[in-house]
Amino acid sequence: MDPFSPFRTKMEADGLSEAAIRAFEHSYRALQRNETGMIRESDIDPVHQLPHCKDLPQVAPEEYLRLLQQTVVIKLNGGLGTGMGLEKAKSLLPVRDGMSFLDLIAKQILHLRAATGGTAPRFLLMNSFSTSADTRAALQKHPTLGDPAKLEMLQNRVPKVDASTLAPLAWPKNPAQEWCPPGHGDIYASLLGSGVLDSLLADGILYAFVSNSDNLGADLNPKLLSWFAQSSAPFAMEVTRRTAADSKGGHLARRHSDQRLILRESAQCAAEDALSFEDISRHQFFNTNNLWIRLDRLKEALEDNGGLILLPMIRNTKTADPRDESSPKVYQLETAMGAALECFSGAAAIEVPRERFAPVKTTSDLMVIRSNACVLTEDFRIELHPSRRGQPPLLELDKAHYRLVDGLETLISQGVPDLLECKRLTVKGKMTFAPGVKFSGIVSLQSHSPEGALVPAKTYADGHHDV
Repeated sequence: MDPFSPFRTKMEADGLSEAAIRAFEHSYRALQRNETGMIRESDIDPVHQLPHCKDLPQVAPEEYLRLLQQTVVIKLNGGLGTGMGLEKAKSLLPVRDGMSFLDLIAKQILHLRAATGGTAPRFLLMNSFSTSADTRAALQKHPTLGDPAKLEMLQNRVPKVDASTLAPLAWPKNPAQEWCPPGHGDIYASLLGSGVLDSLLADGILYAFVSNSDNLGADLNPKLLSWFAQSSAPFAMEVTRRTAADSKGGHLARRHSDQRLILRESAQCAAEDALSFEDISRHQFFNTNNLWIRLDRLKEALEDNGGLILLPMIRNTKTADPRDESSPKVYQLETAMGAALECFSGAAAIEVPRERFAPVKTTSDLMVIRSNACVLTEDFRIELHPSRRGQPPLLELDKAHYRLVDGLETLISQGVPDLLECKRLTVKGKMTFAPGVKFSGIVSLQSHSPEGALVPAKTYADGHHDV
């Protein structure tokens, strides 16, 4: 019997689309061939120069309006933020002035529509089974955005693979643990399998702008939209200059064999290539996960490949129960959305300023965007303060106390400190910032109190400080 047959049976029983099944089969066949998805440093060249969006011409208002009528904004909203101790969609986390990521995204879209006097651009959320209900409920406070059910496209789920047998994991203790998310590369199978792609094309929608819901700097920029439309590229990726904070994130490269641009994620880097991967002077461009897609060209590519975008498989080794290290070893097969860069002839990349990349992956990131190091713009984007010149402060918060959002809320319960002039801040021990605390330069702060110290209001400049 074909080893994939049990997976197909399991996925069909779960109601997954043929597009989802075919996409997972592509990854599973790569696993069977013992492919690891690794991209060797010896097989790629760094990319040193790209067009920059600051050099793009202004767009006439009537041209922008015309393009908006042909555009959909898609936000990836499948994450729970479990690494930060959250149990609901991460996009529901309060960010600024009592507004969540989702609130600010809704306001961004409504601001655009108000400026154009219509319903353009279209808007979609790619939710997961874990985020759908909470997100739909939260959208009720923005009724003019549209029916929450019609704003949603559900991400698929895929079976975990038993590492010892390469069969579907059987875990009767908790059958839900037999499944895992397929990574944001699932967007292509979701668009096709849900019928959303055909529906958008039937309505004359040609351009999709895709970004993460936790990146509030990613707006529908008129210059970028016009550039993409005029470029005739089927696919484009926004990249920005890497900093020390991005050294482990996916970077742009050019493959020797066919000279195509590719994306290499950390999970695709062999241990012996780690130093080169993290060398930000060698690999200078970081994937922001802000992507532009020509939907008609996507449809053609899917049809040419039997309903698939042939994304490289990423093999993650986990345990069946993430909370039980003694449970059986499994493979979770994922794909990265940006890896489609290598799947389209003529795909492009463009450099954008750091302001278009302000995601929240940790409580340190959350503290930065709640601070005065970032500003909330009139069109409801969050971007770094101009004086930061694209360089966010680097925060290292004691994981023993502040890895989870509850711990961060204790730390800043009396006020978020002034980080405008802070280059790096290291916080060790249990403490709470008093109102009026300011950090300047490179500062380390330590508390030795088991109960937690109150950090007095003053400016803490370069050096180590005990509180």
